[in-house]
Amino acid sequence: MVAVTHPFSDDHEQLRAAVRRFLADKSPETEVRRLMEQTEGFDRAVWRQMAEQLELMALIIPGEYGGAGHSYAELSVVLDEMGRALLCAPYFATVALAANLLLASRDERAKEEYLPGIASGRTIATVALAERQGDWGESGITLEATRTPDGGWRLSGEKHYVLDGHVADLVLVVARTRAGVSLFAVGKDAAGLAAAPVATLDPTRKLARLSFDRVRARPVGADGEGWPAVARMLDLAAVALAAEQAGGAQRVLEMAVAYARLRVQFGRPIGSFQAVKHKCADMLLEVESARAAAYHAGWAVAEDDDEVPVLASLAKSCCSEAYFHAAAENIQIHGGIGYTWEHPAHLYFRRAKSSELLFGDAAHHRELLARRIGV
Repeated sequence: MVAVTHPFSDDHEQLRAAVRRFLADKSPETEVRRLMEQTEGFDRAVWRQMAEQLELMALIIPGEYGGAGHSYAELSVVLDEMGRALLCAPYFATVALAANLLLASRDERAKEEYLPGIASGRTIATVALAERQGDWGESGITLEATRTPDGGWRLSGEKHYVLDGHVADLVLVVARTRAGVSLFAVGKDAAGLAAAPVATLDPTRKLARLSFDRVRARPVGADGEGWPAVARMLDLAAVALAAEQAGGAQRVLEMAVAYARLRVQFGRPIGSFQAVKHKCADMLLEVESARAAAYHAGWAVAEDDDEVPVLASLAKSCCSEAYFHAAAENIQIHGGIGYTWEHPAHLYFRRAKSSELLFGDAAHHRELLARRIGV
């Protein structure tokens, strides 16, 4: 098992500083508010800059597929900063979901065909997994894939809660065949595919509903052997989301502390009141614990530790609760202004709640954790 703590190198800190500067310029609150009101939900010019200037899409993709060949330690740093800035972009869907699923698929042809486009930023990709009931497990897969007389495949059914599904050039679909759960690739212009954005609590993270009416699809991996790759992707997605949540939690803690020092009541900063001190201290403890869990899981993935499934559920449950609690306490400390639409506190609260539910809430991951450690 990996060590509990890992020192970040100068390269990691330089990466963090570069991403933070970029996001401060490209994803200020005004831009977040502008993009969250748009249907696409992101700026394509900024997306190209992310790919060409910072090579963020190539980060964890191996060099043989056109990537930069870095590890999950670097990805954790990047997602931490994206969580702080509430970046509106299909980065999580493309890298943490689609790229990870392709890498886990063991389908070399699919990797060679799709990963270079993802690495270069030309291809926006996502994974269509959950259905109407919101079940992220294997038993929830009912979308049907059937063979055609010419030996091809067609998909019929619906997928819900698809991250950035309305803007994706490539959709990796988890479907069920007679042999079991399988993976398929579908292009955005495929006949019979309809993508509809849906309104959600968190307008900074776009979701879509995809309908498949006998859509022709390309198989990825062996028929009936898709679930192990999906399970691996879900663990890696949980680790990635934990890093993003940790960044958001750190940001709302900073907002709360800064306001507690600034706001004066009864002739004193409210941060001098014992109740506010306790709130901030409790937030600090939870946020630091969440960041430790998130980065520990990220390093475990980087070192290919066999306890990644355990650490993924641990990090997701810890970070979900810490972020949501910190976001709620930030609103409380801000008082009346924290409840207004004009203040950014509610944007982090909405992101905290949506992230808590994505890929299963804290209770779901604690149950997974107990099962995985044999309790």
